[in-house]
Formats: sequence, structure tokens, C-alpha cells
Amino acid sequence: KGIVIFFLVLLLLIPAVMVSDLIREREGRQMEAVNEVSGKWGQQQTLTGPVLVVPYEVISRNDEGKELSRETKFAYFLPDELRVESTVNPEKRYRGIYEVVLYSSKLTFEGAFSRPVVDNLVPSGATIFWDKAKIELGIPDLRGLQDQVTLRWNGQDSVFEPGLPHPGVAASGIHAPVPVTAENERYTFSVNVSLKGSGSLFITPVGKITSVKMDSPWPDPSFTGAFLPDEKNISAQGFSAQWKVLNLNRNYPQSWISDQEYSFAESTFGVEFLLPIDNYQKSMRSVKYAILFISLTFLVVFFLEMSQSRRVHPFQYALIGLGLVIFYTLLVSISEHLHFNVAYFIAAAMTIALNGLYARALFQSGRMAMLVGGTLALLYAFLFVTLQLQDYALLIGSLGLFATLAAVMYFSRRINWYAA
Repeated sequence: KGIVIFFLVLLLLIPAVMVSDLIREREGRQMEAVNEVSGKWGQQQTLTGPVLVVPYEVISRNDEGKELSRETKFAYFLPDELRVESTVNPEKRYRGIYEVVLYSSKLTFEGAFSRPVVDNLVPSGATIFWDKAKIELGIPDLRGLQDQVTLRWNGQDSVFEPGLPHPGVAASGIHAPVPVTAENERYTFSVNVSLKGSGSLFITPVGKITSVKMDSPWPDPSFTGAFLPDEKNISAQGFSAQWKVLNLNRNYPQSWISDQEYSFAESTFGVEFLLPIDNYQKSMRSVKYAILFISLTFLVVFFLEMSQSRRVHPFQYALIGLGLVIFYTLLVSISEHLHFNVAYFIAAAMTIALNGLYARALFQSGRMAMLVGGTLALLYAFLFVTLQLQDYALLIGSLGLFATLAAVMYFSRRINWYAA
């Protein structure tokens, strides 16, 4: 009969795996809801720029000086100083039962460019079109722009236009023409951007010295990317953070030409706006303990059966095991509507009551029912503590398994396994 129970435990792992697939399916639906809402509001945003782009023309000639071809290329220049101040206001939206984090932000870019130096950058003899210079600002999802974006360049205002006519800065964004001459030593700029997005907001440190300050009423930020903030303050009322990044901290220069390619993605940094609870992740972690719950519960019932005159049929073991597996479906479904801890308590109480009452019917003893229910209560309490202490989950789990094995060895030490 012990062999039959062992194979029954293995058989019950099949519905446990099906529950895992159910959790992944529900998590996938949540991501679909997030992507659907974000697609209409604004995706994750990473701002790159401003970048000064100056076109130039290279003429190829043969040995006799006859013109063979003309090719337009571009020189890119990054600002010496870049200061970014941003205020981000996230909010929760719902798509059915699923939560989505969206935000509206106000960003101010200020700084200065030094006079573009084309020596040793542009080939000698090339014609530089200073009058066609442009400022470009990379924005991944232009649907997030809420107002017209205005550029103040050396005290003069101009309006940005959609698109990036010159490759090399970002996949999408906006641009504005600016007056540039070889005589001016310094160009100051200021850009105000009202931007919507979802999930995260990142900045690319294109300045020789980049300073970023971000404020938000969101209490659960996750600072991520290539750089962590130098200063941060997080409270229940929100957070504030400041970064300072030098050009020496990144792997691309202050100026280059279109024949060269550099990646900005590895240097971006910013904030992800996290939801405080991920019920699907905790539910998936709890399913991994299914075999422990089923095995120990069967073991308790088996010991009780050996000590009582009543016998338990394998079909009845299977019903007890299915009751334990249904706990996880209850946990997932209830946690989609209530706080995870409340859902855990409700699902655990229902499962303990179901199996305790069934054990009372099997053994016709309230004491046996209390023993089975108490064992399940200890197991669910152990799992709850393990789920809460994520950093110490392995340690608590290992100690719990050791204590469980020790208890089984203690209670089974006097059993005569060879009795007739």
C-alpha cells in the first residue's frame, strides 16, 4: 500500500503542473492587458538627447580632379552640460481585473553646447552646411507627447517637428532647426517636454556632465539601469532621486560622424514604477511546495491508518490530494480580487477545514481530524513565512525540510514495519 501511495503522489503532480500552467496563462493575460492599455497611452519611455546634428557633403574625385560622386553625411555633437528635472505622476488603471501603471511627466532639459569642432572629425575639403544644423531628441513612443515641444536656443524659440531625419540618434523622436555658426563659442538650450508613458522612465546621459533630478508621489520605485542614484529619499508619500553621470562613465564620445556607430542603450538609467504585490509570482513559488504538502499529508494519514483499526482506500487518498491541489487554484483566483495575504488565509482555511472534516469522517474521531488539520495548518504557516521572506526563502525552506524529516523519523521510530 505504501508503494501505491507513492505512485499516487507522483500522479498528483500532474494536476500541480497544470496549476502552474494556469498561473502562467493568467500572468500572460495580465501582460496582454498591460500592453493593450500601454499601447493606447504610451509605452516605456527612454529619452535620448538633445543631440546637435550638422550635415556635410563629401565630394569624391579621380586623379585628374574630375568629380565622381557627392555624398551627404552627418556629424553629431553632444552637450557639455545637461540638466534634467522631471516630475512624474503615476496612476493605476484597470483593464478588467488587472492593474496597469501609467504616468504623466513634466521634464525640463537645460544645458549648453560648445562650438562644434569639426577638425579631425570631418574630412578636409568637405562642405559643412551650418545653416542646416538640427537638434534631435529621441523619444521611443511619440504618442506619449501631450503638448507641443518648444526649443529655446540661445534665447530664440523654435518648435520641434516630428521624426528624426538623420539616423544615428534613436529609432524615433523629434527635431528642430537651429542656427549654428563656426564663430559662436557657446549655445545654451532649454526644452520642456510633457510626456506620457507606462512602466518606466529612463534618461540617456548624453552630456559631458549629466545631472538628473526626479520627483514622484509613487511609493514603490525600482531604480535600475546603468547607474543608481547618488541620492534618494523614499517614503509613503513618494520618492526623490538625483543622478550625476560623467562622459567618462559611458562608452561613446562627445562627437562622431555617421560612418561610426555607437549604442546608447547600455548607459540609460531611470525608474521602474512597480506594483507593490505580484500575486502570480508568489502563487508560482507556492506551487513548488505541492509535493511536500501532498507527501506529508499522505504520510500523516498513513501513520494514523496504521495506528487505527480503520483502513483508508487509495481513492480516498486521491481525494485528499486533489483537495490539496485545489488550494493553489483557490489562491490564484482569490488573489486576483483581494490582497494576496487575505487570499492565502481564505484558501488555506478552506483547505484545512475540508481535509480535517474528511479525516474525521474517515477515522470517526475528532482527535484524528485535529491532528490532520493541525499538520496542514503548520505546513501552510511555514509556506506563508517562506513566501514573505524572499531573501531568506532558501534558508527557511531548508530548515523547514530538515525539521519535517526529523519529525517523521521521530514518530516512525517504533513502527513495526514487518508486522503481519
